[in-house]
Amino acid sequence: MTRFEWRGGPATLRFESVLEPVELTHEEGDLWSAEVEMPARLRVTYHFTDADGEEHADPSNPAGAGPNRSVFSTPDLDPQPHWPVVGPDEVLDVPSLRIRWNGTLGRRTVRVHQGGEPVVLLLDGDDWMYVHPLMAAFESAVKAGDMPAATLVFLPTPRDRDAEYSSPALWQAVQDELLPLLAENGVAVDPSRLVVAGQSLGGLSAFQAALDFPSLVSRVACQSGSFWYARDLPGNGISLDGPAGGDTAARLPGLDLSGLRVAFDAGEHEPRMHRHCSAVEELASAAGATVRVNRSPAGHDRVGWRHALLRDVAWLIGDL
Repeated sequence: MTRFEWRGGPATLRFESVLEPVELTHEEGDLWSAEVEMPARLRVTYHFTDADGEEHADPSNPAGAGPNRSVFSTPDLDPQPHWPVVGPDEVLDVPSLRIRWNGTLGRRTVRVHQGGEPVVLLLDGDDWMYVHPLMAAFESAVKAGDMPAATLVFLPTPRDRDAEYSSPALWQAVQDELLPLLAENGVAVDPSRLVVAGQSLGGLSAFQAALDFPSLVSRVACQSGSFWYARDLPGNGISLDGPAGGDTAARLPGLDLSGLRVAFDAGEHEPRMHRHCSAVEELASAAGATVRVNRSPAGHDRVGWRHALLRDVAWLIGDL
């Protein structure tokens, strides 16, 4: 059992995935607590929600994920290499190059950490800048010789992730608008050396980009890709109960993906995702793609995708 403590009034302990919320029990004075049976091999994000609905990081845990989240790892896991322990009150460094992108998708700000070729395009870049210290982790990995240097391009999280990440319009705009804009700002992108990385719906989008724009995207890091997505399912395609691999798996038979290099990862603790991910992984391999598959000790949680992102990008650019 793992004990979590909170000082203040009534509160609820909430986990990003895997575990259900737990109401804290009043101990004495302002002390509230809960004992939770944690499954083996789990890294998870959590927080406390007070009676007013405000979210708080765990003040007794030095490992934060942004201002109102904390990170817990079971003792059977080693620390994630290169990821610094960052407290919830620390302000992360952000890339110095900021580019305004005003195009068909609206206005957005793209940030770039320049490290030379190749270029890694990161979906949901806000999370990787402001919540999880990706820039510091990459720099540590490069300095240690665990991966080559690369330029990191952080795309902001769209307002409507469901719509943007299930449409090829994003990648048409990346090809026609963003890449020329990057070049104007001194960031030349060679598509044969471009890596696209995404998680969840972002993972779906990154992999779909390789199918829709093979001359643009041929190296993909996909963590917990939402391959359950199918447009004819209820709830705008949002259901894990449909055919394995959704619309993506249906597209793959008969394709030649011999030019694609893709690293797949999913959480050990998100079993409903496995049949969808496995279907796409197997079909992509059968279509000729160079495929690498891993399962991480987490659920559907960005803290579980952190190590996979570093590891898989290193593999994707290791032959360049």
